[in-house]
Amino acid sequence: MSAQSSTVRAAPPSAWAPLRVAAFRSLWLALLASNIGTWMQTVGAQWLLVEQSGTDTLVAVVQTASTLPIVLLALPSGALADTFDRRRLLIGVQAFLVAVGALLTVLTFAGHMPPTLLLTLTFALGAGQALTAPAWQAVIPELVPRPQLASASALGAISMNLARAVGPAVAGVLIARTGVGVVFALNTFSFVVFALVLWRWRPPAAGLGTAPERFTAAVRSGGRYVRHSPVVRRILLRAGLFLVPGSALWALLPLVASRRLGLGSGGYGVLLGAVGVGAVAGAVLLPQLRARWSLNRLLFLAGTAFALVLTVLALSRSEAVIVAALLPAGVAWVMVLSSVNAAMQLFLPNWVRARGLAVYQMVFAGAQAAGALVWGALSDVGGLVPAHLAAAVLMLAGVATLRWWPMRDTTGLNREPAVFWPEPHLETDPDSRDGPVLVTASYPVSAERAAAFVEAMEAVRRSRLRTGAVRWGLFQDGEHPDRFVEAYLVPSWDEHLRQHGGRLTGADRAVEERAQALADGPPQVSHLLSAR
Repeated sequence: MSAQSSTVRAAPPSAWAPLRVAAFRSLWLALLASNIGTWMQTVGAQWLLVEQSGTDTLVAVVQTASTLPIVLLALPSGALADTFDRRRLLIGVQAFLVAVGALLTVLTFAGHMPPTLLLTLTFALGAGQALTAPAWQAVIPELVPRPQLASASALGAISMNLARAVGPAVAGVLIARTGVGVVFALNTFSFVVFALVLWRWRPPAAGLGTAPERFTAAVRSGGRYVRHSPVVRRILLRAGLFLVPGSALWALLPLVASRRLGLGSGGYGVLLGAVGVGAVAGAVLLPQLRARWSLNRLLFLAGTAFALVLTVLALSRSEAVIVAALLPAGVAWVMVLSSVNAAMQLFLPNWVRARGLAVYQMVFAGAQAAGALVWGALSDVGGLVPAHLAAAVLMLAGVATLRWWPMRDTTGLNREPAVFWPEPHLETDPDSRDGPVLVTASYPVSAERAAAFVEAMEAVRRSRLRTGAVRWGLFQDGEHPDRFVEAYLVPSWDEHLRQHGGRLTGADRAVEERAQALADGPPQVSHLLSAR
């Protein structure tokens, strides 16, 4: 963790600042309605299974059925969001969700909703959410100024957790008075609302740019970017280490409500509402806390607090104590997830933003899906107490790893697009699909600078692999030891032109300039085309 700076910090932006942007405000409110409906759906499905079956695992699997599609579809949906019109994609997905929700509602009212069919339709709704999340996350930077991205991320957490506070409480009352079918119907209506707002929204016309990437190439390039970005991998690691043990709270809370506390659906809604209220409070406080503490200290405090809450859930049988403990759980949840989400938003360049956020959503959902299965099965075998205590111990172990795997400080990195490579001038005219392309760059480097040059080129290697290269190598000429040759392979000519035309950032430029400053002259670049 970095030492405290004596520099006076500017006042943090308000968590509510992005709501002054009309387009963001309308879409945020519509998404809030959809999130409320989703939480009502989750409560209704879990409570229906509590009544129909007696297994802890089956109840916990509702969360798995909701989140597993994100694991399976996140990266393809991110590629769709980066290559197609995001507004139209979102509208089409909402239409699909309306159809699934209507089927779920009708069959529930008709009394034909066995557990297998319920989980299947829940999986289908999760698939729609998997297609929605990356597109929406990628739209946010187009709606608000960059300095407000962290606040917009916090507002996303407020939306999710305000829905968690309102949705379960409303669902509990409705289930007790009218049945689960009404809850499913209202969730379906929330998709209609979101689709209508998207239909009325008119984003600014995009400027003339490069043609969209082909779908398969976009999926592969998104995976390569994440694989070769240490910052992104560290963010994903921190999210996973928190989410796997943290999922025990959501997976086992309906069982705590029904079995330990003897509460009905309304009481379960109150417990979830307590978490939501704490999360909203945490989102409001987050800008001030972020200004006061480092990100790693926030993660340490939040993880420790969540472990204590899991311990209280394991040992207490008092409804008042559990409700009081769930408030700081909500604060800790939003502190961690808003922070890591904002870090992803700020770090990812625009060309791969939806795909990078899709991988984040995949980790987010996969960690919760796997955790829900583990904690449900452990509760079936040993009971609620061992399951909660095991999750608390695992959470503390994850917090301890901050010493070796802290979040990296990226505040000084320039993430804006940088077009600084000279346009290639070839005697031939390759087709955009031609490939592979071997690019070589020859650097004259004196002997006394050779070691420093090789070390500096390691950062260049990661830049090339993030932005399109599939292989990279650095070689020293045997006949002329003061000559180093960089060689990297790009799958197609189109992929290489995208490196020239906007995939690189200001940080990539700084990395290249640092290495070239150690050479005795500019590199001589050649483009070798496949002879097939």
